[in-house]
Amino acid sequence: MIAELGLAALWLAAALAVLQLVAGALALTPRGAGMAGVVRPVAMVQGVLALIAFAALILLFCQTDLSVKLVAMNSHSAKPFIYKLAGTWGNHEGSMLLWVTVMGLAGGFVALVERRLPEPTMLATLAGQAFVSIGFYVFLLFASNPFERLPQPVVEGQGLNPLLQDIGLAFHPPTLYLGYVGLSIAFSFAIGALVTREVGPAFARAMRPWVMGAWIFLTVGITAGSYWAYYELGWGGWWFWDPVENASLMPWLAATALLHSASVLAARNALRAWTVMLGVVAFSMSMVGTFLVRSGILTSVHAFAVDPKRGSFILALLAINIGGALILFALRAATVTEGERFTVTSRESALVFNNVMLSGALGIVLMGTLYPLLAEAFGAKVSVGPPYFNPMTALFALPMLVVMAIGPLLNWRRDRFARVRARLIVPALLAGAVLLWLGLSSGIGLLPLLGLGLAAGLVPASLMPLRGRNLRRTPLPVWGMVVAHLGVAVALFGMACDSAYTVERLVAVRIGDKTEVGPLTVTLKSIEPVAGPNWTALEGEMLAAYLGGEPVALRPQARSFWAPPQQTSESALLTRWNGQLYAVLGEQAQDGRWQLRLWWKPFVTMIWLGGLMIALGGVIALIGRVVSDLRRLIARDKIAYRRERQGR
Repeated sequence: MIAELGLAALWLAAALAVLQLVAGALALTPRGAGMAGVVRPVAMVQGVLALIAFAALILLFCQTDLSVKLVAMNSHSAKPFIYKLAGTWGNHEGSMLLWVTVMGLAGGFVALVERRLPEPTMLATLAGQAFVSIGFYVFLLFASNPFERLPQPVVEGQGLNPLLQDIGLAFHPPTLYLGYVGLSIAFSFAIGALVTREVGPAFARAMRPWVMGAWIFLTVGITAGSYWAYYELGWGGWWFWDPVENASLMPWLAATALLHSASVLAARNALRAWTVMLGVVAFSMSMVGTFLVRSGILTSVHAFAVDPKRGSFILALLAINIGGALILFALRAATVTEGERFTVTSRESALVFNNVMLSGALGIVLMGTLYPLLAEAFGAKVSVGPPYFNPMTALFALPMLVVMAIGPLLNWRRDRFARVRARLIVPALLAGAVLLWLGLSSGIGLLPLLGLGLAAGLVPASLMPLRGRNLRRTPLPVWGMVVAHLGVAVALFGMACDSAYTVERLVAVRIGDKTEVGPLTVTLKSIEPVAGPNWTALEGEMLAAYLGGEPVALRPQARSFWAPPQQTSESALLTRWNGQLYAVLGEQAQDGRWQLRLWWKPFVTMIWLGGLMIALGGVIALIGRVVSDLRRLIARDKIAYRRERQGR
């Protein structure tokens, strides 16, 4: 009954999405104005029904109901409960149902709380959200039904990919999905504003919290996913430009540009066309990512290889949604007025420059991701990796970081560079000193060298907007900007250090042998068999110590899962203030020695600390914006109330 309840809720939600679209469209016409009162309640109920459907699927996985095909293919009775729960979205159908659920809840929440836009624009926005949702409901119900029953229940399930049996699965996909689907709200706002020709500050103020929320979740999801892959896959890297990694990066780049553009439109009534176009592009990148991961054209631990017909369905959705939005933009472009003008030396110009750089980096990543797929379609095998992505993205990232240090110090609309020159002396001198010192004293590569120099300059530059302010009265969005920009500097420092100074050792040792890696001495003490709930393993005990320091134990494992059968390497990490020791246990050679792979990675944890700081900055800014908007609404309601009383 649970599966049938979930399927019924999904059908009802789809029907309400159709009603929401029809009612929203009719409400924009003179004859259908009476339908306006239907749209918001329908959107809210649709979100509740989608949540019921997803809750039903969670319950099926937690109970290991092996009469449901999806559970039988992706779960196992011996699997730990946390992985049964996370396994709900660790597959194609479950992840798409999570997508639809978040989309429905987001649309319902917009309908519940959003009161700043003119009602016609709000109705067009909710109709646009319903239009996008309908495509995914149709996809789930006719091509990827998560509640499909088996003719006969199986005795035991196939289990979940062992690489996904990690606590990271509980956090990484949901946060990314909240980011992906949050951008659908920005897309719908852009469609609503274009339909009603209301592209202005009110539209940007309404859209901005949703963009910022989506951007925060994307930042957290990418950061968590990077660390998960780093410690789980056993290859010692935090980013490899995998196509599915790129699929999460591309929406983040577009959302970062959109966030800044919407802030300019909300505050200064400029960048109208930029904001609308980026709203379309950001969600387009989410759709491209969905196609890459779920079309079956990629083979990756991230991807779900499925029937190519499903990929064709998603590609059709992408063409309809994004193609339709671009056609609408082309038809309405003449009505999107220019907005307020600004000079070259202004904060708006700095933001436009960085938006161009972000768009350029997005184009580079998109081209490098899709080109091998297109080449393969014509029978050619092409590999595009770090030798392409690293220098090409740096061409856009490095100038962007320089302007990011200068932009927040400039005034809006009109300024003189001479006014802020004095504030840039300390960042410029610090960056120059680091570049000169490292350039002369070490043989590191050009990109790590520039990264370390820029990171050194960005730290004081990020703090400069606080200079001369009363810190207690400084608005929260300013604090958020400072923390986020400081996080960029911290992450850049970690990336550059990892690239420049990582030490790798691949050795074969016997029990009791010692080896050195970086500043540490590592001793292999023992190898013992251990067992878990659904795996067995050989566990190595290593003792790592600085010269003259107390040894610390590390226990890497070589695991063997039986549902499904697979071998994995579980790395062991020793984290210190100045870096991290990364250890992987290999196989035993014929002479009795054990293969060990060891890395000393200086300051590598700064990468993820910086990522969390960037997200924290977004949270602080979002709180500030929400509080400010609430105060504005309360003040407006008080004024309206007073006028009403005076009229009486």
